Amino acid sequence: MQIRLLPDQLISQIAAGEVVERPASALKELLENSLDAGSTDIQVSLMQGGVKQLRVADNGSGIAQEDLALALTRHATSKIASLEDLEAVASLGFRGEALASIASVSRTQISSRAQTTKHAWRITSDGSEVSTIEPAALDAGTVIEVNDLYFNTPARRKFLKTEGTEFGHCEEAFHRVALSRPDVAFMLQHNGRALSRYAVSAPEKRFTEVLGAEFAAESIQLDESAAGLRLWGIAAKPTYNRNSRDTQYVYVNGRFVRDKLISHAIRQAYQDVLHHDRHPAFVLFLELDPSLVDVNVHPSKTEVRFRDGQAIHRFIFHALHKALATPTGVSNAVTASQAQYNPFAPTASNGQTPYPTYQSQINLATNEPANFYQTMFGTTPTIGTTDTREFSSPVCYADTFENSTTPNQQTNIDEFPLGFAVAQIHGVYVLAQNKHGLVVVDMHAAHERIMYEKLKDALDHKQVPMQPLLLPVSFNADRLEVATVQDTLASDAGGLQQLGFDIAVLSPTTLAVRAVPTMLQHADAVTLARDVLRDLREYGASRALTERRNELLGTMACHAAVRANRSLTVPEMNALLRDMEATERSGQCNHGRPTWFQVSMGDLDKMFMRGK
Repeated sequence: MQIRLLPDQLISQIAAGEVVERPASALKELLENSLDAGSTDIQVSLMQGGVKQLRVADNGSGIAQEDLALALTRHATSKIASLEDLEAVASLGFRGEALASIASVSRTQISSRAQTTKHAWRITSDGSEVSTIEPAALDAGTVIEVNDLYFNTPARRKFLKTEGTEFGHCEEAFHRVALSRPDVAFMLQHNGRALSRYAVSAPEKRFTEVLGAEFAAESIQLDESAAGLRLWGIAAKPTYNRNSRDTQYVYVNGRFVRDKLISHAIRQAYQDVLHHDRHPAFVLFLELDPSLVDVNVHPSKTEVRFRDGQAIHRFIFHALHKALATPTGVSNAVTASQAQYNPFAPTASNGQTPYPTYQSQINLATNEPANFYQTMFGTTPTIGTTDTREFSSPVCYADTFENSTTPNQQTNIDEFPLGFAVAQIHGVYVLAQNKHGLVVVDMHAAHERIMYEKLKDALDHKQVPMQPLLLPVSFNADRLEVATVQDTLASDAGGLQQLGFDIAVLSPTTLAVRAVPTMLQHADAVTLARDVLRDLREYGASRALTERRNELLGTMACHAAVRANRSLTVPEMNALLRDMEATERSGQCNHGRPTWFQVSMGDLDKMFMRGK
């Protein structure tokens, strides 16, 4: 077959297949051009989901008369001029394909006035036909109208979805850009109706406006820098999770990207606190030297490559992991009125809580709390002691926290974000009173997280303390369990010893537990040993202590956690609260469920219709 040169119009239409997948793709390219032009106000108007008309008006630097024709020419751009520019792209656009591709499959009109000129000029194209340049009426900036998208490629137009679907994609593209530039005002209209209007604002306010107050209320701010890298933005707490990836926004030097390396680092950071079939929500901005990232990977410019991917992965993981590890007392609360809570503002305009700290009514500065507790519970808490009279089994939380803070010390409730315990419900939930109102704690989930973090820390430092049992506990074991013990004792990995276990083989069908980790000394030794041996057998000692170590330690922590239907004394409940405040990620259990819930005085007042 004969080789032929393709006509320019067909070349542009082929390129349009990659660049202009749908109206939302065209909108993205036009918005990025407006931002590259230095615009501070961008207005978008759509008709019929952007298929009938897509109009973008900005107040940027504009296009000079002599450059208007080049604007519709393939591979013509003002962004780069050399290979050195391409290897350190700082602008959003640079390929010189977008406008030419859009114009080749639509009826396009560009009106623009450069800031240095007195008059505006206009050029139009009808597919392959480009008009001459003529004067236009425009105060400043550029207006681009894209009409009848795919009018000359009917086969491609048939692939478009309904008007509502195409508008939904356009709106998402608009929001992605609006999130990335809170220093720019944006407006969106559809079929003549204004739907979104964002004034110039601080990033936190823009995030709230675009993604909603609930997302903002359940998010953690982060801003970390190291070795020329910066990661900032907001990440939702694990308790605010989604069943899809619809609230995940990552920007590299201001450009929205979908990158597998970044996504993997984020998943790893959330792995320890998020349920496996749920997805986190976040708006994160990665900033680095443009020469360290290649954005010329795909015409859509949503894919990137990093020169040192491992360093980027480590930095993102550690920055986000650190943010999510904030102790409970600082920011891990789950509130009952999420939609009305603003995490970027103080509790009240005067910096004070809008309600009196009701705990002060029992006078924390004196010994009156002791009388209060004696009246309510029939017991008087004393410092440095634990009362386990209500326990019917060896598991005692207070054994781990013997010197907890109790309210009859000279304390101020403001110093303790989770407040002080006042009751326990059905042996499952601890009720506490803090300065905001009521705190409800799932005691098993909270204790499980605490023990899990302690086990991780001990294993990281290779210092899991071992507690010899006064009387070794023997049990009937199957041959696989016996073989697992023999293999781990003979291997260099030493899985059982590293985890704080001493298990001996008494016979081909009998094992004896002679020591367990000190932190797990009250757990059922046989059940705990069987579960640990199962994990070691399934994954191997070496892998269980590296790739699967969190799952293994989670199993152990679950055995150590105080069980439901266990009555806790007041000192024990307060010990739990104090340790939660000091423990990383204690706002969620090992499976991503919340461990505590805040009910404000305002919420309580609404329940009882106070003030009405």
